[in-house]
Amino acid sequence: MKGCAIICLFLWLSFPILVEAQAPCIPCEKLKDLKLPEVTILSVESRVSDTLRHDEPWLPPSIITKPFCRVMGRISAEINFELLLPQQWNGRFLMSGGGGFVGSIQNSFKDRLNEGYASAGTDTGHQGSGVSAEWAYDNMERQINFGRLAIHRTTVISKAIIEAFYCSAPAYSYFLGCSRGGGQAMMEAQVYPQDFNGIVAGAPAFSWPATGAKFINVNQKNYPDPKNLKPVLTSDNLKLLQDYVLKQCDNLDGLSDKIINDPRDCKIDLSKLPLCPGNQSSPTCFTKEQVEVIRAVYEPLEVDQKTIYPAFPFGEEADQGSWDVWIAGTTPYQQPSLHYLFGINMFKYLVFNDSSWDYTKYNFKNFFEQTRYAAAFLDATQTDYSEFKKNNAKMIMYHGWNDPALSAYSTIDHYEAAMQRDRDIQSYIRLFLLPGVLHCGGGTGCDNVDWVGLIRDWVENNKAPERIISSKITQGKTVATKPIYPYPKITVYGGSGDPSQEKSYKVKN
Repeated sequence: MKGCAIICLFLWLSFPILVEAQAPCIPCEKLKDLKLPEVTILSVESRVSDTLRHDEPWLPPSIITKPFCRVMGRISAEINFELLLPQQWNGRFLMSGGGGFVGSIQNSFKDRLNEGYASAGTDTGHQGSGVSAEWAYDNMERQINFGRLAIHRTTVISKAIIEAFYCSAPAYSYFLGCSRGGGQAMMEAQVYPQDFNGIVAGAPAFSWPATGAKFINVNQKNYPDPKNLKPVLTSDNLKLLQDYVLKQCDNLDGLSDKIINDPRDCKIDLSKLPLCPGNQSSPTCFTKEQVEVIRAVYEPLEVDQKTIYPAFPFGEEADQGSWDVWIAGTTPYQQPSLHYLFGINMFKYLVFNDSSWDYTKYNFKNFFEQTRYAAAFLDATQTDYSEFKKNNAKMIMYHGWNDPALSAYSTIDHYEAAMQRDRDIQSYIRLFLLPGVLHCGGGTGCDNVDWVGLIRDWVENNKAPERIISSKITQGKTVATKPIYPYPKITVYGGSGDPSQEKSYKVKN
């Protein structure tokens, strides 16, 4: 009997769970009476169809064409969440991560209701704009909720409500997030490895004080006067810089497409940037102060020969949604830059708990000691994924090579450290780097990938992503496709064929 039990367990772990469409076993309205510890069900409503707007303003409204049940609730004092439950459930739970400092219930997968997914989102325990952290001032509970508790607690409660509604627990659970959501994804894999079968961590914000320090270092040079937030960099600087970089590095991969395939191959001597005569700013040159800002971006931030945060890769400096918004603050709709807002707010309210803190006077000498507390609840920097592996879970990580918000080098460094710890890591965690892609999308490169389909196929069918196809969609039309291989493999142009077609590329190990 003992041998049979072992064989049966092996077979159960080896084959995917067969999932059939399920209908609820109780009416939607009955969920209002559900009693769960420290949970308040705020509202429950049944809908035949609807147009659901997102708290993320960059996402278009989701058109829901099938009946569903919407649950709004609160965990403990302030963790608000939304759970959407389709009348025809596919047996899967899909949770979305948030962006920035969150502050509103964010669920990027509302439209997945049409495919039968139950989905959830949370505000992580506070209300705010997403770029301000004033909510964290002198409030440890909010800080801990935001850093590491709210996603986990929302996951546990969502699963409990799902089981009550369908009289069946999810066969598979998935978490997908980018930016802050990518950091949340990594936190789940490291600290709560039992929560999800599959995780996708995009452009992850996983090392918070270190990232904030990099932002502060750039801010000190781009916004030297805190009373007059006029950026040192100009739009002309960005165009000139991008042209300078492309002239030296665009053709390294054999293509003149304004995409640097692997920025690690791009070697730029910043001392040879054209300097302005008399240090007078001009569209055709750089002042010494402007060069210093550029150096702060392209060079790692170090203290006592220890790297706090790596450099940013070369490329895409002048693209819309790149340095203009994140680093330079040269657009009228984003002033000051997002680096400024996130860096200042992070250090004021999550590191020093001091609303009067002056970024211009910070010297980074005691960085590691001063940020130890904040890092303890914000960072997802553990490189030991052994418990995640034991649960037979899978994770896909991805990062745009030209992300101006979070350096792809930071994600690469983390993944390489995890590879050093477990040489078998590719059997359950894989990293993909997208050339010419900005933060979570955008840029010149192919930025559209079916991450949900890929992680589901890996988890349920044991089909590891050996070669994924990314695409570029313009005005609803696919204008280019490109294969991406798992790190450390690199996609290279084959030397002939249409460069806008994925079949024209090959892999380089």
